[in-house]
Amino acid sequence: MKVAVVMGGASPEHQVSLASGRGIAKAVSLLGHTAIPLVIDAEGNWVDGQHEAIEILQACDVTVPALHGEGGEDGTLQGFLQHLKIPYVGSGVAASAVGLVKHLTKAVLRAHGIAVTPGVTLAGPDLTDTEAAMRKLKAAGLDFPVFVKPGNGGSSFGVARATDLPALSQAIAAAAVLDPHVLVEREMVGREIDLAVLEFPDGRIEAAPALEIHSDPEQPFFNATAKYDSSATRFVVPAPLDPETAERLRRTAIEVFEVLGCEGLARVDFFVPADGEPVVNEINTFPGFTPASQFPRMWAAAGTSYAEVVDTLLRTAVARG
Repeated sequence: MKVAVVMGGASPEHQVSLASGRGIAKAVSLLGHTAIPLVIDAEGNWVDGQHEAIEILQACDVTVPALHGEGGEDGTLQGFLQHLKIPYVGSGVAASAVGLVKHLTKAVLRAHGIAVTPGVTLAGPDLTDTEAAMRKLKAAGLDFPVFVKPGNGGSSFGVARATDLPALSQAIAAAAVLDPHVLVEREMVGREIDLAVLEFPDGRIEAAPALEIHSDPEQPFFNATAKYDSSATRFVVPAPLDPETAERLRRTAIEVFEVLGCEGLARVDFFVPADGEPVVNEINTFPGFTPASQFPRMWAAAGTSYAEVVDTLLRTAVARG
């Protein structure tokens, strides 16, 4: 097959996307297909020019939109590909859009009885009036410490931990630069566990063994530095979980995938408190896909190589048409 791999993009995750795209393109070639990389620069422009890019995409059998964050993982590229009638890997417009907007994801999951991290969404005047924001937090039963995040995006860009009012004000202002909606959530003390969900060409949906994150202890939390620049962060897979918890997380991850209408792949991230119920932190409808990323690591623990995962994604997308 001729496989277009779109990478880069205008989100803060541009470099991560380039690494994911290069890994996928290499796997596509190893599988015996022709990989055609298409790069979107940091300003959002197609490096080959949009008209040429459209011709290349339409000449390919399937496209891998290996973009993370806004402008690629949020349904915009998926809608563009659907309009051009080009088969592509991963979730469609609606699941991609909802999956990237954290408060929408959590509203949908809560409505289906799935436990999520408690939090509130701030917008408009609340972004500059810290006292009003604090009243909202109190009304929702939230108190310090809290985590402040842009309403969409990933890789922990713009995320901060706040333990007092001045830190909250600063964190809200920083997150608001990246998105007009800002999420403030209760700090969850517990284990960080990820699940990798994969759809197969016959429609089966399965989850790989869970992964536990042991973040760099020198960092305040699992931030972008701990994710991409630290040799002290460790991923343990399979995560040491009792069979009941492992099965519960597996079932919940697949339920999240199905409730949101996802397709192809997703990574579902959980907090597992020592003395409470697991909660969903977020979903990534196109998770980091470098050979060192959590998603392929989890499938490697299941005995499925990086190239085999890419093969499954391509065959599932073609089967879907």
